[in-house]
Amino acid sequence: MSLYTDQQDRTKSTLFKIASITLLGHLFFSAFSAFAFATFLLPPYPEWLQTPQNQKVMAMGFTYGGATTVTLGAISGLAFLAWAVGARKALITFLVAFILALTSEYVGTRWDYPFGAYEYSSQLGYKIGGKVPFNIPTSWFYMLVASLAICGRFLKGTDDNVSKWWWSLVGGVVLTLWDVSMDPAMVKTNHWFWEIGDLSHRSQFEQWIGNPIFFGMPITNWLGWLLTGILVARVMLAFVPPSEWVAKVAPHRLPIALYAINGLLPIAICFRWDMVPAGVLGTIAMVIPLWAALRNDPAPLTSLGTTPLRPARDGALGTG
Repeated sequence: MSLYTDQQDRTKSTLFKIASITLLGHLFFSAFSAFAFATFLLPPYPEWLQTPQNQKVMAMGFTYGGATTVTLGAISGLAFLAWAVGARKALITFLVAFILALTSEYVGTRWDYPFGAYEYSSQLGYKIGGKVPFNIPTSWFYMLVASLAICGRFLKGTDDNVSKWWWSLVGGVVLTLWDVSMDPAMVKTNHWFWEIGDLSHRSQFEQWIGNPIFFGMPITNWLGWLLTGILVARVMLAFVPPSEWVAKVAPHRLPIALYAINGLLPIAICFRWDMVPAGVLGTIAMVIPLWAALRNDPAPLTSLGTTPLRPARDGALGTG
C-alpha cells in the first residue's frame, strides 16, 4: 500500500512539473509572439527582416510558432487536469472536447454553421480534413479547462443536471470573452478569413448578425463560439463534474494563468494594429472573469507560494 501511494505521489509530482514547465514555455512563446507582432512584424517590415536568411526564419516562425505555442498550452492543461482529477478522466475529457470542437469547426468551415462563412489560412499548421488546423480544437480544450476552473471560483459545486447546464453556459461565456480581441487580431494578421456574401435579401436581424460589423467579424461568430463552448463544456462536465472542478481544479492558479496568458497576443495586436477599441473591449472582457476568479481565491498567497505554478496543499485540492 505504501509503495502504491509513493508511486501515486511520484506520478502526480511528475504531472505537475510537466504542467508547470510547459506553461512557462507557453508563456515565453506567447509573450515573444505578442512582442513580435507589436514591433518588427508590424508592416512595413524593417529592412533587417528583408534579408533572405531572416525571411526564412520568419517563414519558419509562422509555420511552427503558433502550433508550438498551442501545443505547449494543451500539454500544460492536460497534465494539470491529470494531476488534479486523474489521468484517465483527463484523457477522456481531452478526447471528447477535441472531437466535439473539431466537428463544430469542420462543419463551420464547410457549411458555414454555426459561426458563419470563414476559412483558415496555412499559418496555423496542419489542417485536419484539409479544413481545420489541428491546434484549433486543441486550444478549445485547454481554454475550456481554464474557463471551467475560473467558474469553479464563484459557482457552487453541485452535480445535478441543471447545475451542469448552468456551469456550461457560464463557462461558454468565459471562453467567448477571449474571442473579443482574438478574432479581430487573427483576421488582421491573416490567420483566418471571413467570406461574407451578399445579405441584402435577408431580414434586418440576419443582416445584423451576419455582416462583418466588428473588425471584419460577424456576430454569428460569437453566437457560434457560445453554442460550441456550452456543448463542449457540458460534455466535459459529464466526466469531471462541478464538485471536482471546485474541490480539485479551481483552487489552483495555474489554469487562471493559462487563461490570462492567451490574452497577450491578441490584445497586443489589437492595440498596435489600429484596432484600439477591440483591444480595450478585449482587455475588459478577459479581466472580468480573471478578477472574479482572483477575488474568490480560496487560499491566501502565503499558502500557495509566490507564483501561480506551485501546487496548493492536498487539503485544498483533494486527490486525483
